[in-house]
Amino acid sequence: MQPTSGDGAPPASTLPETDEPSSSTSPAASGPNHPTPGSVPAPTDYDSPKALAAMLESQGFAMQKRFGQNFLVAGAARRRILSLLEAEPGCAAWEVGPGAGAMTWEALNLGWRLSAFEIDHGFARFVRDGFGEQPGFRLYEGDFVRTWPAAIAEGGRPERVFGNLPYNAAGAIVAALIEGAEAPRPPLMVFTVQKEAAQRMAAKPGTKNYAAFTVLCQSAYQVKLAFDLPPGVFWPQPRVTSSVVVMRALTEPLACAGSLDFTRFTRAAFSSRRKTLRNNLKAAGWADEALAAAAERSGLGMELRAEALSPAELAALFDSLPTRL
Repeated sequence: MQPTSGDGAPPASTLPETDEPSSSTSPAASGPNHPTPGSVPAPTDYDSPKALAAMLESQGFAMQKRFGQNFLVAGAARRRILSLLEAEPGCAAWEVGPGAGAMTWEALNLGWRLSAFEIDHGFARFVRDGFGEQPGFRLYEGDFVRTWPAAIAEGGRPERVFGNLPYNAAGAIVAALIEGAEAPRPPLMVFTVQKEAAQRMAAKPGTKNYAAFTVLCQSAYQVKLAFDLPPGVFWPQPRVTSSVVVMRALTEPLACAGSLDFTRFTRAAFSSRRKTLRNNLKAAGWADEALAAAAERSGLGMELRAEALSPAELAALFDSLPTRL
């Protein structure tokens, strides 16, 4: 697995290889305290593929390809990822997709108050059995996009969010954390995603990876590529490169950050990369008169392509439109 630097970013470091759906919400345990750092036993050896394979067999688990299940079997990598969250004992954190609970175990041993969201019934049961009695731990079973409001209602907004996100769900999960007036938008998030998704999240204007999803992420967060994870730190080994992405909340996010109207606007603006803003926005329903007025107010030409504009410039153009779709 080759390192990736992202657009305009310094080369990312890599780690050495090692050999080694229900929508219901179900709190596993609660309490006013958090685990004592270093006191939480592991229900299996998370650094051993053999131990994980034996656990899966004993539990009668079938790997669900649609959920993108690959276990991070390098303890050094897990701890390096969690260190990026800069969290102290007692921190309120969310984990998206704990799987068998390797990162869960590390986070609880750091003394965090942790809410975990797991869509797979079998892994939800295993995590509940392994950690359900730990103080400050809650488990929400089901699709994260549907279950996070219950976590806020019961435990408040998170200070940190992390997770190893499957490629086919990463966009929806990140969007759920940013979009809408009630979105959690924690101060700091760290995700492991497929390299292509990471590059899109951190892309610069004018590059091939810059897209509407980039604008959504960067309208509210500073996005940085931290490092790559080679296939050997996972079991089973994936066929794609993974990258760790750090998202730090902007002190002054764009005024329209997280607005569903702004999301619709940016998706329309990027709908055909070869077409100008005028043509894309006209195809989405904006009238010539409205586009001309927006161009005059913002000082941005409608003959430009969307990828030429920064998130702030796209926001200025959006704010200059006299009507919304």
